[in-house]
Amino acid sequence: MINVSTTDGVGLIELDRPDRRNALDVSTCRELVDATARVRDEGARAVVVTGSGSSFCSGADFGEVYTDGFREALYTALHAVVDLPMPVVAAVNGPAIGAGTQLAIACDLRVAAPSAVFGLPTARLGLAVDPWTIERLVQVAGGGSARSLLLACAQLDVATAHARGLVDSLGERDDALALATDIATMAPLTLAYNKLAVNSYGRGASAAGTDLDAEFERCWDSEDIQEGRVARSEKRPPRFNGR
Repeated sequence: MINVSTTDGVGLIELDRPDRRNALDVSTCRELVDATARVRDEGARAVVVTGSGSSFCSGADFGEVYTDGFREALYTALHAVVDLPMPVVAAVNGPAIGAGTQLAIACDLRVAAPSAVFGLPTARLGLAVDPWTIERLVQVAGGGSARSLLLACAQLDVATAHARGLVDSLGERDDALALATDIATMAPLTLAYNKLAVNSYGRGASAAGTDLDAEFERCWDSEDIQEGRVARSEKRPPRFNGR
């Protein structure tokens, strides 16, 4: 089960399978895809992804991980998170193991509680993560962390993850929501362009499926840039409308 809501421009997607420590099965992966569509439709300008109870996501549900359809469902869900045009913050409230680490790095930013721990123990199970996961992990946390997680099946506690850049800031769900609330006041077109550019870095504009130069020009031709100028001259917070 996944709980979804949008309040004051902030979408909240909460994995809610506490009996399975929020492990991902096919059904939950499909619900996650639907949840991303819902927050988009509800006009969210920032999104928080988290888990109920004491775990963020304990990984793949071993009752289904070896079944037909699980891998496709998992990667469809992960890319649905990545493809959201607004920033997505992971509130990592506890262990994020295997697919949980993948979900955390599918988000743009990570706020982690003291109980958070990250791991990709695929080599202990005879499984493998796709090249996108490895590329994303290297981009977020560096090659050293990627090698440690993938080749030694190390687990990174929150302090180590923070020191290595896998975690952006330390805090609880409320801290992640506060960050998302602040992001929701920023210019949506600029944020969407920035996210697209960061995600396609090193692969060229074509890898993003759109023309980054056109998106760049769109920001400069928008009503929002005029609103930013006027708000600055009037010494008030800007009210961006994403146009």
